[in-house]
Amino acid sequence: MEKTRILIIGATGNLGYHIANASINASHPTFILARDSSFSDTFKRHKLHSLSDAGVTILKGSLDDASSLVEAVKKVDVVICAIPAKHALDQKILIRVIKLVGSIKKFIPSEFGLDPDKVQVSGMDYGFYARKAEIRRIVEAEGIPHTYICCNFFMSYLLPSLVQPGMKTPPTDKVTIFGDGNVKGVFVNEIDVAAFTISAVDDPRTLNKAMYLRPAGNVYSMNELVDIWESKIGKQLDKLYVSEEELLTRIKETPYPQNMELIFIYSAFVKGDQTYFDIESSGGVEGTELYPHLYYTTIQQFLDTRLAATIP
Repeated sequence: MEKTRILIIGATGNLGYHIANASINASHPTFILARDSSFSDTFKRHKLHSLSDAGVTILKGSLDDASSLVEAVKKVDVVICAIPAKHALDQKILIRVIKLVGSIKKFIPSEFGLDPDKVQVSGMDYGFYARKAEIRRIVEAEGIPHTYICCNFFMSYLLPSLVQPGMKTPPTDKVTIFGDGNVKGVFVNEIDVAAFTISAVDDPRTLNKAMYLRPAGNVYSMNELVDIWESKIGKQLDKLYVSEEELLTRIKETPYPQNMELIFIYSAFVKGDQTYFDIESSGGVEGTELYPHLYYTTIQQFLDTRLAATIP
């Protein structure tokens, strides 16, 4: 059978680059859309050359150029957008083009985080999740076949410091725990998110659904994360518990955008926005259940890599 042709927008970003590689590795004819400015940026140009050498077809264009989008969308069966969340609304023209062309079998918009319809902090996040929710409503109103990827936190965010704001490595003396420390959050490696995303492309079980990632070895509370880290360094840490009220005060007193890290911590580890709901009863599907054969990095394995950066 002829393999599904995939267009990836945002391929010079971290996640988009992994998605493009995962698409090629799965033998999909893979296209990416790149701005002219990407070729003058040394870092992005290196990624483009790497992807081109791997077999990706590079198309010049951008999300604000409808004509380039039409030409690109006509070449493929599936469109995956992996632009940064702050630019989520830039997908509006793309959605209009997908509707106009009328041949796209699935659109995967730029979400790749918490479910914007489930978060309980939408009034305090400066529109971060509202923008993603707005794109969902437009996609649904246009009747465009879709899959939403809700992978929760990337492992590169917060986990390298063991959820310690402002730090780059896990603590070795004292640790701050937010709330009672018993609310569970979820972390997934970006490379693994890419593999699950490409697996969902042709799967009818994911059509017009949200696919969540809650890998069994990656769902932990802050208390559990600290326990894991203490066992790895062979040392007990001094623990400072920050109440919900105190955390909310810190959020108010910290200017934007510096307070976004605290807001995300509040969302995941106090309100439980990543784990408070049942996936099946909410109409979603869980990626590790759909694709049990796919390898994924566990939190235990990730924290092993942090030991060298922390222990002299």
